[in-house]
Amino acid sequence: MDHEIATFLELEARALLARLERVKPFALHEVMVPAANISPAAQAAVDRYLAQGRRQLRVLVRRFLDSLDGAEARRAAPAEVQRQFTVLRLRFNTVLTQFDLFADALSQRSEIDTGVWLAGLDTVAADALALPGYIEAPPVVCYLDRGMGAAIRRARTRLPGGGRNPVAVIRVPRERMIGSGIASSLVHEVGHQAAALLNLVASLRPMLQAHWQNDVDPEHSVWRYWERWISEIVADLWSVARVGVASTVGLILVVSLPAPFVFRVNLNDPHPIPWIRVKLSAAIGKALYPSAHWDGLSRLWESLYPTDDLPEAKRALLERLVAGIPDFVSALLEHRPRRLRGESLGAVFSVTERQPAHLSALYDQWRLIPAQMFRAPPALVFAVIGQARAQHKITPEQESDLVARLLTRWALRGTQVVPARRETLQTVRRTVPAT
Repeated sequence: MDHEIATFLELEARALLARLERVKPFALHEVMVPAANISPAAQAAVDRYLAQGRRQLRVLVRRFLDSLDGAEARRAAPAEVQRQFTVLRLRFNTVLTQFDLFADALSQRSEIDTGVWLAGLDTVAADALALPGYIEAPPVVCYLDRGMGAAIRRARTRLPGGGRNPVAVIRVPRERMIGSGIASSLVHEVGHQAAALLNLVASLRPMLQAHWQNDVDPEHSVWRYWERWISEIVADLWSVARVGVASTVGLILVVSLPAPFVFRVNLNDPHPIPWIRVKLSAAIGKALYPSAHWDGLSRLWESLYPTDDLPEAKRALLERLVAGIPDFVSALLEHRPRRLRGESLGAVFSVTERQPAHLSALYDQWRLIPAQMFRAPPALVFAVIGQARAQHKITPEQESDLVARLLTRWALRGTQVVPARRETLQTVRRTVPAT
């Protein structure tokens, strides 16, 4: 390799190294009010992960530069040295891709109001994920995007270019900001992370497979559908268990699409048929928190999307699935995964404090003593507000205002900046209507 080629590659490698030094930690990169910041644990995990990638790339670039001065490089073909440099550039772009993945989420933290509300959602997500004694929860970072559905990039999963994601990154739909419906989407995605940490899907699948294989007609067994859809069903279970009726009402809004999509059967999709998914959510809610309200929601859904005009084969399938829901929900809640150490799946949730009557009583109590609302776990607060909305105790406008103030308060928990108690109580009393 002649001197001109070596000089060209050396200068380009040094230029790459100079650009790499411009990639700063997020603590020096993002401008936001303190309350809008991600948690210290999340920021440390992200910066530590990205810093490790930069260090590794820096070592490789310097090693490449050193090799250009060696006898082996002088004997090497230019194409081979170029190949080595190209690999370095690809690694550099991987570092930038991973940086941008988190930057896209964090850049919204500089938006007025939105940034603080997102920090509040981080707190809600962390509370909804917590299961002391069973889960070692990773940090959670939330951000907004267009569309009606939410999504999660789970912690400890592979990132583009390699490496394991240090935090859970949850995308929530901007159109749900702000109201209790945001909890339905958020906690569903939290459920995916919880299911992965508890290995629920892998634990449930053999049980479901045994059911359909032992069925009288295995080929047409409804248990095959439950097994196909179990990853999304478990996430829906987590959402209903954490935020109660707010989960099912929020789900209804997400899947309220033109009828062909609501009744669409696609076994390549891990999501249940939307029409069945709502019925299943209501059945899970009724099993956990018995109340006639769940039957009312189910009838409402049937009125919005009647099945009378469907083809006979599709209607027959839906009827078989509906008939199979009680046995399936019972098996789901009674399942005892190894990581729950003998506890059933239905027993590990805070069932008592989320019974509809208790949620309604809490709302009435918080109306008189608003400070108790701020001290309560955020997921429980969303369950209370969702129940109040279902009972028409709070209007959509009042709900939106209240949720915005609660998210702000929860965001402030991580800072020393907290509103004066007198101001807070006056604000909440104006927001929460008398019953």
